[in-house]
Amino acid sequence: MKLLENKTALITGASRGIGKGIATEFAKQGANVAFTFNASVEAAKELEKELESFGIKAKGYQSNAADFDAAQELIKDVLEDFGSLQILINNAGITKDNLLMRISEADFDQVIEVNLKSVFNLTKAVIRPMMKQREGSIINMSSVVGVKGNAGQTNYAASKAGILGFTKSVALELGSRNIRCNAIAPGFIETEMTAKLDEKTVEQWRNDIPLKRGGTPEDVANACIFLASNLSSYITGQTINVDGGMLT
Repeated sequence: MKLLENKTALITGASRGIGKGIATEFAKQGANVAFTFNASVEAAKELEKELESFGIKAKGYQSNAADFDAAQELIKDVLEDFGSLQILINNAGITKDNLLMRISEADFDQVIEVNLKSVFNLTKAVIRPMMKQREGSIINMSSVVGVKGNAGQTNYAASKAGILGFTKSVALELGSRNIRCNAIAPGFIETEMTAKLDEKTVEQWRNDIPLKRGGTPEDVANACIFLASNLSSYITGQTINVDGGMLT
């Protein structure tokens, strides 16, 4: 039996990068996959087809996770379309990097809204149905930057650090209802975005990592599979660093 068979997962921000990698690996493990996307309907339809090729049900929803009302409507739609929801992965996020003296208030607010408030929005929306079914695994995507900080990313670091405190608090509140809440803190993960970076810079980052390579979306997805499945049934309130030893 596949690890996520007969489960439905909602993954925010899954049209590319880490989110797409998670959606793909979840489908391989038998999960039905609902996912959100921001812009390209065509790319979302293509992803639906890719996921359905694994014999599962998949559907994309164009939704803004930073919008409270939209999050409530999204959970309602997913429950109507799939019948149940056992797994929520809060993956949607953005960066607006700059030195603190140069960050605008608008850029700070937007990063907090998309990265942190979205986690509140979706988690709050999914609590009641998960409590009713007395089952749930909520996985919040943080970052090593949220654990250690990083120059030029005060807004991003604040949002990702906030996720860690939020995760621990939710785990304490919902543990008695058999709802688990954990976080993942990825390190340097090589995606379409990092492919645009200067090769010399990327190589230096790889050399600074104990495992001497960047991570892949599949590396993050495998940690998500563990936390979403019954293999981690006695784990809640924790953060798993998927960083090749970067923070060791």
